[in-house]
Amino acid sequence: MKELIYILRSKFENNKKVAENYFFMTFLASSALVVGLIIYPYAVRVLGKEAYGIYVFVFSNVQLFQLITTFGFDTPALKKIALFPDNREVKSRVVSEVLISKSLLFCLSLVVLTVVSRFIPFLQKHILLYYILFSLQLVEILFPTWYFQGIQKMKFVTYTNLIIRMSTIPLVFIFVHSPNDLLLYAVIVSLLPLVGGLFAFCYMLVKEDVKLRFISIRRLKSTFRNALPFFWTTAFGTVKKESLTFIVGAFFDMQSVAVLDLANKLVLIPRIIATSINGALFPDFMTNSSTDRVRRIMRYETYIALIIITLIAAFGYWAVLILGGRDLLAAYPLAIIRSITIYTWLIVDCYIYFVFIPKNRYRLVANNQFVAMASFLLLAVCSLLFYKSLIVIVSMFTISHIVEVIYCRYAVRRYKLFD
Repeated sequence: MKELIYILRSKFENNKKVAENYFFMTFLASSALVVGLIIYPYAVRVLGKEAYGIYVFVFSNVQLFQLITTFGFDTPALKKIALFPDNREVKSRVVSEVLISKSLLFCLSLVVLTVVSRFIPFLQKHILLYYILFSLQLVEILFPTWYFQGIQKMKFVTYTNLIIRMSTIPLVFIFVHSPNDLLLYAVIVSLLPLVGGLFAFCYMLVKEDVKLRFISIRRLKSTFRNALPFFWTTAFGTVKKESLTFIVGAFFDMQSVAVLDLANKLVLIPRIIATSINGALFPDFMTNSSTDRVRRIMRYETYIALIIITLIAAFGYWAVLILGGRDLLAAYPLAIIRSITIYTWLIVDCYIYFVFIPKNRYRLVANNQFVAMASFLLLAVCSLLFYKSLIVIVSMFTISHIVEVIYCRYAVRRYKLFD
């Protein structure tokens, strides 16, 4: 017995950083969703399904502009920081490259939004809402979560985000009372995270002693070139994800968008808790990788996914009833279908973090997302032509996730990446 306790204690001590990183990464992501779920029942009832559906639809559109700004810089930057967590010069250079690159693309995407809004009536009608939610991109620029993940110090990020997000709860209850307060609701959920981003950025400069550097055009080109495969990866994944909301909003109605959003929320929290495992393991895995370890992680994560899917099927109905009421009960079967993506997210992330990236096979990551996006769009078009149903559309989306797993396994065998 003493020997067992000693072994367990040793394993914990050896993986203390990984465990701490995982806990705070998971708590960070899940706390944001928990706060959202606390606000959700009030917001959807006060704003109404129509106005709330518009909010979700516009937020989904803005994610496409955010795709331009983020471009895929975070993953290669995270890799460099994870390899040199104590090298101040490397950290300063990487932070400066990412900051300047994202800032340039933010300005470009703002110009694109402004020009496009003149030609699309819906966008022109809700342009102020677009601009408010567009400001959330500044949080992506100023709040370098990837940096703190790379040095395995997620505690600060988590506490800062938690305080900021908790502050939104009383403000929403105090100031939002009707569908006319939609813009005010958007301001509250956008402005406070921006304050947190500014604080985190200043903390990194002062406490981490990161110095902003002048970055030459030549080095910026290299930064864009290194990020390009991850941009395509993110682009295909984002287009696939956001096109689901766009299709529902365009071919159904805004109430259906609200139903889909609730189904997504039921799946997101357990998915984040599960998929944060791979992100937390990544910095440690860069210095301690093996095929056996990858296979073992995949086996454990399969068990985790099956448990979560079962729990969603068992308790999802009551969760929908509590959060959205009987008007949104259609979200329950959608949540069960979407829960299958928890398994696919876990397994695909394993291949990406622990096989493709360590072996510098970035092209395979992008190819994987392209195959998934193309398969979803093809399946979605077919379903709209022959049988227009919300459940069918969501099922096609889930099938496209399964295609990702199939492609990853094909790529590993094709290029003998487990040999």
